[in-house]
Amino acid sequence: MSTAAQTRPTFEETLAKVSDVEGWMTDAQARRLWDAASAVPAGGVIVEIGSFRGRSMIVLAHAADPSVELVAVDPHMGGDRGPNEYDPDDALGEADYDTFHANLRAAGVDDRVRHVRALSAEALGEVQGELDLLYVDGAHRYAFAKPDIEQWGGRVRDGGHMLIHDCFNAVGVMLAQLRLLFASRRWRYVGRSGSLAQYRRTHLTTRGVAGNFLEQAAGIPYFVRNCVVKALIVAHLRPVARLLGEHGHWPY
Repeated sequence: MSTAAQTRPTFEETLAKVSDVEGWMTDAQARRLWDAASAVPAGGVIVEIGSFRGRSMIVLAHAADPSVELVAVDPHMGGDRGPNEYDPDDALGEADYDTFHANLRAAGVDDRVRHVRALSAEALGEVQGELDLLYVDGAHRYAFAKPDIEQWGGRVRDGGHMLIHDCFNAVGVMLAQLRLLFASRRWRYVGRSGSLAQYRRTHLTTRGVAGNFLEQAAGIPYFVRNCVVKALIVAHLRPVARLLGEHGHWPY
């Protein structure tokens, strides 16, 4: 075992490192990210769309082989930071940018991550070649989610993986899934951890497409449940939302 491998943090140690980093990621979702990044071959490429304050990128960086290229794409404009936070805010954007890099430095990975401070559509030319792992967690509206999945997803190599946050949850992401992934011949649905769904780039037969569609359709009740929970929270009916298993926070 190499010295680098011996000194890399474990998953449990990484969870402890990100426990105070603001963001939306359950332990189960962190585990899925960790496993996907760990499987990226030496010299591979991982791209994250939407980094916020670094919670998920720290997990990816600790899990990946030291030779893997890590790219974080986030304009840090202060908008699309979370539920009902859509409009840009320069002050918030600068605070997020500074905190993102401070968190990466504290975790010992800031020098490993190349940050492209641009909108995802403008950053396509900043990464060359195919991707081994793509993590999509940018703006969740359909106008942004669809091109992220379509354009960046088109860069993932055969056998590579794409993980998407807020699947079966955010309406815009769900519409993009329905349009691009439910009947796709190129993306095999692997599974999900909460709203974090995983897909593998492959070639599906007609029979495989049908089975893939049904597996994803099984997540529609979860989507409906999340929509109901959000409506209850907006209506200030959090006690009712708790009856559906949500502990007073926005589903993710």
